[in-house]
Order: sequence, then structure tokens, then C-alpha cells
Amino acid sequence: MSYKDKTAVSQLFELLESRYALRVLWALRDGHPQTFRLLQDSVGGVTPNTLNTRLKELRAANLIDHGGNGYGLTKTGADLLKRLNDLQAFSNKWVAAQTKAADATTALTK
Repeated sequence: MSYKDKTAVSQLFELLESRYALRVLWALRDGHPQTFRLLQDSVGGVTPNTLNTRLKELRAANLIDHGGNGYGLTKTGADLLKRLNDLQAFSNKWVAAQTKAADATTALTK
């Protein structure tokens, strides 16, 4: 991986690692625009200030936009989420494996 590629990935990770950034994107994945309040409820636990900051950052990065019906993904944002689409399947398998491992550990300690 070239230095330029590493820098691009680092920049994207820096944005996505911001508190609630991925949750905001994930809440918009169904393609339906959401108002600020609906998005705040969808994300859960986010303060208005933090959500406003994330929305500004994600808009500046051209991942979301704001139209007459609320916030939605841009084509770039939809492309990113398409690439993360396997996350749901992976997370389900991962949680099942974690639960199985925890159950096995519990059974050994009894």
C-alpha cells in the first residue's frame, strides 16, 4: 500500500472514528431522509451539539446532505455504506461466536 493510499485510509478512519459518525451514517442507510430530531432518536444517546458537529463534518466530507425532507446520504455516502454492507452479517456471526465462547468458558468454570 502506497503512502498516498495509507493517508487516504487514515483520513477516512479519522472521520469515521469521530463519536457517532458511523452511527449517523448507519441510521441513514435505508435511503429515507431523516429530520434532526428523528436522526437524534435513531442514533440514540447523542447530544444535539455532538450531532450537529457530526452532521457538519459528514456534510463537509460529502457523505450526507440536507434536503427539504431532512438529512440523507449522498452518492458517495451510499457507496461507502454499500461497501460496509457486510458489516451486519459479520457482526451477527461475531456476536454468536462471542456468546458461544462465553458459554463454553462458563461451562468449564462450573
